[in-house]
Amino acid sequence: METRGLEPVPDSERTGRVRTLFPTWVGANLTVLLLTVGAGLIVFNGLNLWQVLAVALTASVIGFGLVGLVSIAGRRGGAPGMALSRAVFGQRGNLLPGALTWVARWGWETVNAVTGTYAVLAVLDLLLGVTGSHRLTLVTLLAFVGCSCLVSGLGLGALRVCCTWSAYLFGGVSVLVLVHLIGSTDWRDALGRPAGPVTMMIAGVGTLAAGGLSWAPSGPDFARYLPHTASGRAMVGATVGGAGIAYVPMVLMGAVMAVAEPGLAVTRDPIAFIGPLLPGWLSVPYLLFAVVGMVLINAMSLYSAGFTAQTLGFTIPRTWAVGVNAAISLLLGATLMLTAAGFLDSFVSFLTLLAVTFSAWIGVFAVDLLRGRTYDPAALLDTTPTSAYWYTAGFAVPAVAAWATGLVTGLLFTGVRWFQGPLATTWIGRQGLGWAATITVSATLYAALPRSAGRAGGERDGQEGDTPLHF
Repeated sequence: METRGLEPVPDSERTGRVRTLFPTWVGANLTVLLLTVGAGLIVFNGLNLWQVLAVALTASVIGFGLVGLVSIAGRRGGAPGMALSRAVFGQRGNLLPGALTWVARWGWETVNAVTGTYAVLAVLDLLLGVTGSHRLTLVTLLAFVGCSCLVSGLGLGALRVCCTWSAYLFGGVSVLVLVHLIGSTDWRDALGRPAGPVTMMIAGVGTLAAGGLSWAPSGPDFARYLPHTASGRAMVGATVGGAGIAYVPMVLMGAVMAVAEPGLAVTRDPIAFIGPLLPGWLSVPYLLFAVVGMVLINAMSLYSAGFTAQTLGFTIPRTWAVGVNAAISLLLGATLMLTAAGFLDSFVSFLTLLAVTFSAWIGVFAVDLLRGRTYDPAALLDTTPTSAYWYTAGFAVPAVAAWATGLVTGLLFTGVRWFQGPLATTWIGRQGLGWAATITVSATLYAALPRSAGRAGGERDGQEGDTPLHF
């Protein structure tokens, strides 16, 4: 069991390897939600399969390229992402993006838990003919969240092992699904679809990239055991490659399924819908491995959310922090499953808001990283006015100002089911590019502003063997 919390990992324990990032990010994308989104690209965006392929490739490079870039901070500082963020925003200033990130994590964990529970219920129906009821739904949800909490509580070592095996198992059965689809699909119809408008491709990239961006603050959490000598380029490559090898085929499979069954894009329960599309000998193992994959995705999110809770001042061990987040996702998951009317619409709306939320932080944090930020281990943990990261009354004013401005800008261009910004009907808003406006504004503004002056030891640019653009 991992016992380390926010404190930076000492060099003597930095025994990780860059190659471990590959299965980690494969595991983070083994979700049938990508099938549903792929179906939406066909049904709602009106794209053909070649356009879906281009959208999936572009989105995985953009979203997880930024995740890989931010992960380099974990190599430099050896601490979780939101703890390193204290050096950028100040000890008090970091509470603002930290709180918003924590709340956003609740939503991500809730969506994962709900999807996993649907998968379990689908398997029970296929194997035993057991139909869902409110009581069975809640019991299944509790079991799913409990398993996620257990794996997350064990820590990074357990997550790495589980992600590796999940990648092999779910990847293998996904290949079988792909072979089945190749043999059962009317390819004349599938490949003969007319091309959709470019604007809908851009909107699709925005929707899919949002999923990757949501992992960016967690990137350092999974890279902090890497030695200082680890190659930054290799880290970015392993992250993008691991995500893409799962991301692209899953989206394409969803698109192919939607050609024959457009209802996949609008069903309230996407998992139960997928089961009958496959033969029995394939649907059951596929859904079972899908459950395992979603347990791990939820565990990864809980792992990072536990650190975020600690940075907000919860003075409890990491395992207890994980439990707090698990309880919240359980409550919200039960509410969503018993009241939600449309799954995909709610999911896309959530992804859109999630992307704007994380993009404001990414813009500032990434620019700060590229400036050559190094991290003072003692100052990261010192939340008193004596900290080198106290800055002005606990706030790094330029960073907080750039973050807030980018966030507000993104929300102005965002229009979703629950929220409509005044600029949502503009071209940027209609293409779902509020997150792009957010990251552009926050990054540009922060790059133009001077960095806050910290006390001695907290503002050293570069370290031995590390220059601002060292990868």
